[in-house]
Amino acid sequence: MIKFHDVWTSLNNQSINKKSVRKFGLILLLIFFIWIGLDALCNKAHAQTTSCHGKFPDPFADVCWDCIFPVTMGDAEVFGGDLPDTDNPTLPVCLCPDPPIVRPGITVGYWEPMALVDVTRTPFCMVNLDGMQLNDSDYYGRGAVDTQLSSENTDMYHVHWYIFPLMDWLNVLADALCMETGSFDIAYMTELDPTWSDDELAFVLNPEAGLFSNIAAQAACAEDAMQSEFGLPNDELYWCAGAQGVMYPLTGHVAEHVGGVQASTLLSERMDFKLHREGMIWESLPANDMSICSEYPSPILPKSRYRYQMTNPIPTADEHGCHQFGYSTATWGANHEYPESGEDFGYLIWRKRNCCAL
Repeated sequence: MIKFHDVWTSLNNQSINKKSVRKFGLILLLIFFIWIGLDALCNKAHAQTTSCHGKFPDPFADVCWDCIFPVTMGDAEVFGGDLPDTDNPTLPVCLCPDPPIVRPGITVGYWEPMALVDVTRTPFCMVNLDGMQLNDSDYYGRGAVDTQLSSENTDMYHVHWYIFPLMDWLNVLADALCMETGSFDIAYMTELDPTWSDDELAFVLNPEAGLFSNIAAQAACAEDAMQSEFGLPNDELYWCAGAQGVMYPLTGHVAEHVGGVQASTLLSERMDFKLHREGMIWESLPANDMSICSEYPSPILPKSRYRYQMTNPIPTADEHGCHQFGYSTATWGANHEYPESGEDFGYLIWRKRNCCAL
């Protein structure tokens, strides 16, 4: 004879066992989904890491120190150089107001390294910071080279601008008025700028771009390309980027993609123009001004007062590694771009400095 109490106890134990099994199954399922999620994140992070390449430039081995020349005192060369130079003050002495006195000094001219530039198709890929990947690149959209749009090759890259006061770090000069000072910093990232990927939004920043979208204006750039090849670029043709193409619009789109070196060089020059337009980079006073003691805003890029050299993927640190803005990459860009790890570019920007040194 089966007792009612024994039957109830047996059913209750089976119910408890079913609940335990159900809970255990849910825990296993949860662990399974967590494992899949972590594996996906690890694979994604690995993919992002391997798609971003670069290294921090060695201040000695990767910098073309011949680019600092010529060094002038007044209009006389103290140390000569092979690259073309801008005009310098005629007199070797200068006077700078330093209330309550006027400070005399010597007019010095030289070229200084002042900024590093990343040009990359992977958002937040810090090429000149050892290829560090800062953020999720998929959310912001990866740049690309498009060869399917009609018969033209177009591309889109992201650009980062770093403050790089190398002369101050190495304590080359004692006078702070004669060099870029401060600390290394990331000054601009185009991933955070909606105008960089939208030509219509960029029109607010460069409304004059509509004046140069015609054949006559484009044909004038041939003269700028010739001058950039054999001397300084033509500052009056400010909408031209010499052999690289045109400056406008101030976005990451290149209408004529000849190669990665050409496109990245053009975008580094555009970024310089863009930062001048936004007032983030100022220009020293004209060379014929006796009071070259300060800087002033220059919304138009003075192309002739800039040079560039490559730092990634292959540094151009030899004596011919520095070039004026607009200089053709066809003469030096061969073997400086290669699949996968050689498609992210870095540049060191040099600027002409005229100052009144003690």
